[in-house]
Amino acid sequence: MSSVRSSHWASRLAAVLGFAATAAMATEIAGAGGVRAEPLWPGGPDIPGVPAIVAPPPAPCSELARACLRLTTNEAWLMDGGRTVYGPTPISHGMPGYETPPGVFSVAFKKPFHWSTMHNAPMEYAIFFNGDIAFHIGPVDKQSHGCIRMTPEGARAFFGYLSPGDRVEVVV
Repeated sequence: MSSVRSSHWASRLAAVLGFAATAAMATEIAGAGGVRAEPLWPGGPDIPGVPAIVAPPPAPCSELARACLRLTTNEAWLMDGGRTVYGPTPISHGMPGYETPPGVFSVAFKKPFHWSTMHNAPMEYAIFFNGDIAFHIGPVDKQSHGCIRMTPEGARAFFGYLSPGDRVEVVV
């Protein structure tokens, strides 16, 4: 009887210690800000209680692209060897008469703050890739004069990732 009782208490103690270790780990991970969910994919939404998806949604560009834009769905991705590393992130593009052309381009230069003399407007985190067309922060719910408008988070991610010479693919 004593070995049964000892076994019973040992299993209860192990369960309590396991629970305490799990709670301590959760507290350490959460810190003061509470538990944060893992994004569904790089740059994707954080949904508490939903595990991360291993493979991000496929982008419609070649494996040579470092930046991929799809105009019909107003989405953009950052790529590495055909693998999505960020996105999709929302964008807007050129309005009728100022269409953003599809094609393959290279990043020419980038500036953390550029002032458009053509439109008398700021272009934060500007990355020029097709003449005067650039990625930059702007309202994604309004069309532009050809540039790719992005959310602040998207523009910062693109600015930090892309370098002059990187391939930009714009698809319909």
